[in-house]
Amino acid sequence: MIKLSHVFCKGFLNIFFISLPISLSVNSVCISQDTGDSSSVRIQKWNVHFQNTEILQFHPSFRSPYAGKNSLNPGCELTLSSTSTLFFGFKVWKNGDIYLNPEISAGKGFSGTVGVAGFPNGEVYRVSSPELHFTPARFYIRQIFPLSADFGYSENNLNQLAEKIPDSYISLILGKFSIMDFFDDNTYSHDPRKDFFNWALMGNGAWDYPADTRGYTYGLIAELIKPAWALRFSYVMVPKTANGSDFDTDIKRSNSEALEFEKRVSFLKMPGTIHVLAFCNIAMMGSYPEALEWGKIHNEAPAIDSVHRAGNTKFGFGINIEQPLNKTTGFFIRAGWNDGNEESWMFTEIDRTISGGLHLEGKVLKKYDFESGVAIIINGLSEEHKEYLSAGGYGFIIGDGRLNYGPECIMEVYYSQRIRVAALWISPDYQLIVNPAYNRDRGPVNAIGLRIHFEL
Repeated sequence: MIKLSHVFCKGFLNIFFISLPISLSVNSVCISQDTGDSSSVRIQKWNVHFQNTEILQFHPSFRSPYAGKNSLNPGCELTLSSTSTLFFGFKVWKNGDIYLNPEISAGKGFSGTVGVAGFPNGEVYRVSSPELHFTPARFYIRQIFPLSADFGYSENNLNQLAEKIPDSYISLILGKFSIMDFFDDNTYSHDPRKDFFNWALMGNGAWDYPADTRGYTYGLIAELIKPAWALRFSYVMVPKTANGSDFDTDIKRSNSEALEFEKRVSFLKMPGTIHVLAFCNIAMMGSYPEALEWGKIHNEAPAIDSVHRAGNTKFGFGINIEQPLNKTTGFFIRAGWNDGNEESWMFTEIDRTISGGLHLEGKVLKKYDFESGVAIIINGLSEEHKEYLSAGGYGFIIGDGRLNYGPECIMEVYYSQRIRVAALWISPDYQLIVNPAYNRDRGPVNAIGLRIHFEL
């Protein structure tokens, strides 16, 4: 662990000292534009940002009368994950931007990232091995087609230039990205680098969303943005194998589509948002009923990789609500469902989910920013998925060899304090996991974490 920490620190410091002078010089790239009302707005031709996130997690030993090859280790575990990312943005022509995000990562999650469907560290989704690993995480182009003469301004941010944005427009995004960058957004529960750690809180757990082992995919996203609502559609690639890193290039046979409607609403005179999502995945997925039948014929535990894999389809729906109650407090609710007949392919093994929580932000001593949140998650399985695991089957995330089924229930609470120097945040976190991997015979698990996040 000490040796690994030294590697992380060395990589972080090297990138930090390279990116710091670049990031601080971004202001010189901004130009002032006269808006006609004697005010000026900074318009960027390019920008650079940087982030580093370290998450240390520990769980003590817990009750475990038996275990399988995908079980969470019942002994004590201490893990560390690290990601460092540079965010480059370039204005290439009118209303056209390019974004590039080289990223290095290392570390691991509990038990090699198995044993809990709502896994307690969202950052390990982007960590493929304990060794230092480089990847061009994102590389995509965005083209905006204005639909109105009225416009506002976007802020200088990660993968976002400070520029004029029409009030109504169509945008096309093409390249490599995380689908979660654009879909199922939530101010209070979406980013394990800044808010909740858990997988089932960074997005809809029942959405087996298209991604490789590091959380990214290739494809096209089309958006229609209006002042009061938005509509999004995606057509992207999926991996050749479950939880795989190589994509299936036969996009007629294997692909993923998602359609989302976003509506801005008002409650207690505070602006909120509702997202309604529908998705459909077509991939070489195995069928749980077929695997169960195979097990009965061969008098063995069912094996999903022993059945014929064709272009099977998985579909589902989700809803996502966020609503401020006042300037410092807000709440969110998510719910999701998929048909659960085919094997989990890309994200995690959740077929039914509901989550909700509260978010609080403010200042300590009227000076130092803080954020905190508390959330509850209840995850479930389809009958087919449940029977498969009960008969001794394994997925790519969970499987104890047998199953005394119960909903996987998780409570998470975090506190995030901004430190005085720059944008450095320290965030202790606690998660209580009841029925890990839907098994009443194991757990509960207490996961204690500490996150250090730095961003320029």
